[in-house]
Order: sequence, then C-alpha cells, then structure tokens
Amino acid sequence: MNTPIKLAFLILCIALTATASIIPLKRDAVTPEHEKTVAGICSVVQDKRLCSITLKTVPSNDPDVLVRHLATAAETSVKKGLKFLSGIKPKYKGDKFATTCITSCEKQLNNALEDFSDFWKAAGKDIASMADNYFTCKKKMTSIFNYQSSCLDDIYDKTLLKEVQGGIGLGKRMSGESVDVFAGMGKVFNTLNIKTKLNQKDTDSLLPPPLSFYYV
Repeated sequence: MNTPIKLAFLILCIALTATASIIPLKRDAVTPEHEKTVAGICSVVQDKRLCSITLKTVPSNDPDVLVRHLATAAETSVKKGLKFLSGIKPKYKGDKFATTCITSCEKQLNNALEDFSDFWKAAGKDIASMADNYFTCKKKMTSIFNYQSSCLDDIYDKTLLKEVQGGIGLGKRMSGESVDVFAGMGKVFNTLNIKTKLNQKDTDSLLPPPLSFYYV
C-alpha cells in the first residue's frame, strides 16, 4: 500500500522541480546602472523622493526615456486635475466666487495641456532633438508649471484652496520636477557623461504648426 503512495509523491516532486526550472525567477528590475541614471536626473530636483519613486519602476536606463517619463507623468496628472475640477464644479453651483475660480483654473490647466503639445513637438523622438530644442522645451515646461501656480494663486478662500490644491497639486509638483530637470539639464548631462550640446536659443518659431493650421 505504501509503495504506490511513495511513487506518486516522487513523481509529484519531480514535476514540481521541473516546473520550477522552467519558470524564471522574478528579479528586481532595478539595476545599479538604472539607479545611477535615476540618481543623476533626480539630483537636480527639489523633491528627490517623488522623482525617484516616479522613475524607479521605468524599465529603461536611457536618460531620454526617463526624462520623458517625468514629463508624461506630469501631463497625466494635469489631465486628472481637470477631471477633478469638473467633478467638484456641481458642488459649488450656487457659489459664484467658487465657480469662477474653478472655471478659471480649468482654463489654466487647458492652457497647460496646449503647452504640453508644443513641448512634445520640441522634444522630438530622442535626446538629440530634445537637446536641439532645449531652450524651447525648458520654456514650455516652465509655462506649464506657471499656469498651475496661477490657478492656485487666484483662490483666496482657504477651504476651496485646500480642496483644489488636493486635486491638482500632484500635477503642479510633477511639472515642477520637469522644470527642475530642464533647468539642471547641463549638470545631468555632465553627471551621466552625455556629450550632446544643449541649444540655448529659442526654436519655438521653427516648430511645425498644429494640424488645425492646415484646415479651415
């Protein structure tokens, strides 16, 4: 009676061993090279913790990919901020001051999204195009941050300010991270030994117009 049981147990152990050898072990995606690149980029920002958390899980060691990821995270946060404002608007329907502030804030965030469109045109597809349009990229990202700051600066009611800040604050912080990165891009390039030269001239007028330009 014991022999069949032992045999079945042995077969089960062999099967489990074989399966374990086929399925690769899950490894930590963070490598020393990745940590070095993230640290080099985050060294120039004020909120290094937020920067590191945002970039830690990005599966790339390419500085260009990581810098773009920060900008993408900022843009996504701005879109979420707009959705948040739309959601609280009915709550303040009878409050003229609050409604005016929220509507103004929505306009500011939409302006920021328009600047994101220009930013991505300037950034191009690689680190070389980003460096060629460096001044323009920095200018657009600074404008994006300022739109969000202006939104909050116009709200004098402390209760409303706290609520709006809670909904759009992350977008402002993420945009601030990107502003810091572009402001310190020279240091980042030196730290990561990137030899590409940063163009300090405004190339905004050289960017292609939006698609709507070609339609009546």
